[in-house]
Amino acid sequence: MRNKLRALALSAAFVPLVAAQAEPPKDDVAWNIVAGLTTDVGPRLAGSEAEARARVWASEKLKALGFRNVAVEPFPIRGYVRGVDRARLVAPVPQNLAVTALGYSGTTPDAGIEGELVYFPTLDALKAAPDGSLAGKIAYIDHAMRAAQDGSGYGPYGNARRQGPAIAARKGAIGVVIRSIGTDSHRNPHTGATNWPDDVKPIPAGAVSNPDADLIARTVAGGKPVRIALTLTGKTADNLPSGNVIGELPGSDPSLPPILVGCHLDSWDLGTGAIDDAAGCAIVTAAALKAQEGGKLLRTIRVLWAGSEELGGFGGQAYADKHGEPHALAMESDFGADRVWRVITKFAAGNKALGDRIAVALAPMGIVAGHGEVEGGTDVGFVIARQKLAVVDLNQDGTHYFDLHHTPDDTLDKVDPQALAQNVAAWTAVLKVVTNAAEPIQPVE
Repeated sequence: MRNKLRALALSAAFVPLVAAQAEPPKDDVAWNIVAGLTTDVGPRLAGSEAEARARVWASEKLKALGFRNVAVEPFPIRGYVRGVDRARLVAPVPQNLAVTALGYSGTTPDAGIEGELVYFPTLDALKAAPDGSLAGKIAYIDHAMRAAQDGSGYGPYGNARRQGPAIAARKGAIGVVIRSIGTDSHRNPHTGATNWPDDVKPIPAGAVSNPDADLIARTVAGGKPVRIALTLTGKTADNLPSGNVIGELPGSDPSLPPILVGCHLDSWDLGTGAIDDAAGCAIVTAAALKAQEGGKLLRTIRVLWAGSEELGGFGGQAYADKHGEPHALAMESDFGADRVWRVITKFAAGNKALGDRIAVALAPMGIVAGHGEVEGGTDVGFVIARQKLAVVDLNQDGTHYFDLHHTPDDTLDKVDPQALAQNVAAWTAVLKVVTNAAEPIQPVE
């Protein structure tokens, strides 16, 4: 009897762990989009055949949901085609490392390269290294990121990935490895693109997982010479096909400039792109539809599912190049699927009342009005800059976003249906305010 009671107690304790994530309703538009895109298409690396399939999927989905003027708008990109990614410490103790190539990494021979590892605790330490001091060596940048609710660390910490490889190349390095730009302790490396100025020849560049980064730091602290072997056979390729997908919910007054809501369709290839950014496309699309419930809106809502964001925002730039017609306001969802906690707006002085109405609509949800820089996002940033558009940023909780960002863990099970629904509700409330604004929405000087 005692053993039976113990078994029942253990069983009861286990139930909440299994049932912690609520099942979404079968007619939930947002959930069906994020589940369908990650399941029916999967990883969608910019310029790949999978991204092409995603455009077909997105076009069909928007039409099925009732969007009008659905169009695929193609453009070519310089892309990255992944190859074999391997790394290991050779000395003083052989250890395999979990590594991923960075987008636009230089290419090693199939047999890889090997060299002395030169350790830099920060990006600034690498910048201070003498010119030529890394000749024939492989640089390692340790620069650990810390979690923040607003994700603000991604800018400064991410420079180790964006700028570090080019700096190491200029100082003579034959390769570079960085600690992943992420906040998790899983043995998953975080990928992402790096940048090469025109006068710098790309060198092999990869990121190791945070546990492996700790291993390298401990090994270096031991004081013995460290050697590393690196194989990254992926290649940069020109004229790969990409494209945007757009659709509209026409308003009752077609003379008014539309409201643009954006996300990006492409993803990195290690996971299935659930939080980055299938969730964003799900949120903006479902909210646009829900905002229409109860009657037609005054202004048109245009949805932009942008291509090739991850490799440099090519979709947002292509959209701005093609669509010079006036827009009223732009918003984007590209920070995962956790709950919205803050709203920041950028309006002209004459539209202050519109910003106030947004704050009032969101207050019952516990979403606070904040102050600070309004970003808009990469996919809408180009058109915002060119037309000086008004912007609304709905800030999601990013405390755990960079645990998953650009890793194999970016999968559907990480999306909480209840948090996704809260995002849709917040976006719906904002869209109802701005799309029914009869007053002119002025450019922001």
